Amino acid sequence: MTSAYPFTAIVGMTDLRLALLLNAVSPAVGGVLVRGEKGTAKSTAVRALSALLPPVEVVAWCRFSCAPAAPDPGCPDGPHPAEGNATTRAARLVELPVGASEDRLVGALDIERALAEGVKAFEPGLLAQAHRGVLYVDEVNLLSDFLVDSLLDAAAMGTAYVEREGVSVRYASRFLLVGTMNPEEGELRPQLLDRFGLTVEVAASRETDERVEVVRRRLAYDDDPDGFAARWADDEEALRQRIAAARALLPSVRLGDAALRQIAATCAAFEVDGMRADIVMARTATALAAWAGRTDVLAEDVRQAALLALPHRRRRSPFDAPGLDEEKLDEALEEARGGSGNDGDDDPEPTPPGGGRDDDGDGGRDDGRDAPEPSGDGGPRAIISTRRSYNTEW
Repeated sequence: MTSAYPFTAIVGMTDLRLALLLNAVSPAVGGVLVRGEKGTAKSTAVRALSALLPPVEVVAWCRFSCAPAAPDPGCPDGPHPAEGNATTRAARLVELPVGASEDRLVGALDIERALAEGVKAFEPGLLAQAHRGVLYVDEVNLLSDFLVDSLLDAAAMGTAYVEREGVSVRYASRFLLVGTMNPEEGELRPQLLDRFGLTVEVAASRETDERVEVVRRRLAYDDDPDGFAARWADDEEALRQRIAAARALLPSVRLGDAALRQIAATCAAFEVDGMRADIVMARTATALAAWAGRTDVLAEDVRQAALLALPHRRRRSPFDAPGLDEEKLDEALEEARGGSGNDGDDDPEPTPPGGGRDDDGDGGRDDGRDAPEPSGDGGPRAIISTRRSYNTEW
């Protein structure tokens, strides 16, 4: 099997890499929508992410990827015994083709068993395969309406239902939703757009040196995929360790009242609909702090979270440019800091392991390669647990 293109070998696209890594740290962020022109390695980056995700512990024979410690009581393959049923596998990246049928997505009657054995058996679909993994939709804006409806239901409830041909099945389907699209081919339905936690705009670099490096690495990979992947293996492992350390640190991260006020004020300033934006910003800011090796959310985390979580949720006219007005964003953050009853600096100074925050979010090194460095001690610091908790597993 040919090795996939390494995530750490991707040149540029800092925001895209950061958004994907934050979802790897905290799946509760809600996924990523990647918008951009054709030929910008959107799909390459998404597919490379799956190799970095921590392995998943599942019930050995369960087709629905139940967790041994807390199996789904309504699982169609249940009930599961309490002991001796665990196995570990890699996290899955499941791709949903644009032209897939509804049966392929949600599952259907197993015709082979029905004809051979005369029994009504259920054949799981892609939503079952993606449970506790990544569901990737390329050209997500071209999905048929009936697929969008089923996807919306599963994304909203974390559960898929099938009622047809005498088969009635319910199963858990919680996944990291990642979509890529070219805006030139049309926009997404607002209901589906809002289901993506973060959004990123990507475009080909206009810097000559960067474009040269992109071509050089791609040609090297095409000539010898396995050899190219082997040259980046150490960097990939370092990034896996950093993701694991950030996941372990995440439950100890404190989201203070000042940061919450900034989040609320920012969402109000950009007139976003509903409260999902506030919740996504809070989760994203928390994941950013954990990624930087800190246990307190700072104003810089809130600002970065806004840049990732709000562009697709703000109200704008059809001819407005995508993205956020950063001057307006800074004004909203400053007003919230001034109205918090103090100087806005109730969060302590960060003390990240390994020597400080990685400003561009990708843990870049000084040797010209964009691979992240793991935390200085190889793991999270011992921190006093705080008021909130996060489940970093599905």
